Amino acid sequence: MQVSFIIPLFNALPLTQAMLASLRATLPAGLAYEIILVDDGSTDGTRAWLATLADPPFRVVLNEKNLGYAAANNRGAALARGEFLALLNNDLVLAPRWLEPMLALAGQRPDAGLIGNVQRDFRSAAIDHTGVFINHKGKPQHDKTPPAPGRDWRNVDMVTGACLLVRHDLWRRLGGFDQRYVNGCEDVDLAIRAIKAGRANLVALRSEVLHHVSASAGRKLRDEENGYRLTLRWRDELARFGLPAWCHRFIECDLNAATDPAAALSVLAYVQGWNRRPPAFAVARMRAAIEHELARWRKMFGPLT
Repeated sequence: MQVSFIIPLFNALPLTQAMLASLRATLPAGLAYEIILVDDGSTDGTRAWLATLADPPFRVVLNEKNLGYAAANNRGAALARGEFLALLNNDLVLAPRWLEPMLALAGQRPDAGLIGNVQRDFRSAAIDHTGVFINHKGKPQHDKTPPAPGRDWRNVDMVTGACLLVRHDLWRRLGGFDQRYVNGCEDVDLAIRAIKAGRANLVALRSEVLHHVSASAGRKLRDEENGYRLTLRWRDELARFGLPAWCHRFIECDLNAATDPAAALSVLAYVQGWNRRPPAFAVARMRAAIEHELARWRKMFGPLT
């Protein structure tokens, strides 16, 4: 079997039905696949509808209570038989030929980690995601850069789990999602682990989907805690990933007011590629920005377990 599609569900039955219809309408002819639907405690009729999907290619998993996005995906992945796992949110609308570029990229890049794609907001069709970068505060942020003409793919720091392709064996080696995150940052954490394992995270620029962004109820309730947990684990990596964004913001906002011309010039040289070594001044400021956020979170949450 080539692809196991893993779709966690929590209510929003009409969106789930529309997403599944778009999935089945856009699958390549002859593809060997299974669809694993993991219901995470829905109460809106989703379970009654799932009972009508008892035959292949469907496999249905019912969680006794809501376990969250990470646990739902992990449970589906544990049952998967495909060479590739395709993680899909239930609020997507899949466009024709969305899958083929992602599979092709996986074949072209044996070092591929997580493969994402171009995601557009369903309401406006504006780009919501062409990868994830770490901003000047050390926090994940969607990259909305339009695909460059003639480019099929590009390297990125991270991608979102809303539409993600990964080899099954790599998923197992990485250990899947960390279930201590609750509906946020699981994908960023996994992407960092992929990079630490020597893989490259990529975006297939010729693959596009529409996304009802954050349609699930309660999606944003734990964002601050998730960010705290991510930063505690990966502060050094986030400082490194966030350095380009910090330097660009310094050039745009603070260069003219800089009190140390030599330090300012070193940032400009780094941004322009004249010097590949990051300036110590910028590294220190980037780390200070992360420590500032950690101090704020410590006041909010205290120590995390």
